[in-house]
Amino acid sequence: MTPPRHDAEGLTVTLPSATEVKLSRTFDAPRTLVFDAFTRPELLRRWHGAKGWRLVVCEITLRPGGSWRFVSHGPGGAELGHGGVFLEVEPPARLVQTETYDGWEEGAAVVTTLFEEHDGRTAMTTTVRYPSQEARDSVLRTRMERGVGEAYDRLAELLAETTERTTTQ
Repeated sequence: MTPPRHDAEGLTVTLPSATEVKLSRTFDAPRTLVFDAFTRPELLRRWHGAKGWRLVVCEITLRPGGSWRFVSHGPGGAELGHGGVFLEVEPPARLVQTETYDGWEEGAAVVTTLFEEHDGRTAMTTTVRYPSQEARDSVLRTRMERGVGEAYDRLAELLAETTERTTTQ
């Protein structure tokens, strides 16, 4: 196993096996809200993606066997599309889904996200299992870690705004 890498805002990235990447971060919000932020298009559009990227298509059929599809626009007219199928949906504790990117020939990854609440804070852990070590290493060579960190920073801001709004009402 590779030693964990941390960004300034608390994202931890580890490599638990030759085909997996594990992303962990704790958010100062209840898990029902964090789960909603991962599954409701109106919330996803507000945080998903790295700086400079905007989610323009966000379609979710949240049930086992249901599909999801995201398309983002980025700097210089770049476009990134990806999607998959939900394998397990257990609100607000667990999501398991496949994920493939447009133009990606390596096969689908399986993404398992767990949401665990302790004292009003949610520890979120996502494990992505790729079809091969080569596929995993190819993803690690991209700016995935930076992009996920930036997206989670945006998510933390959204959760803080949403939590503050509900406590002052």
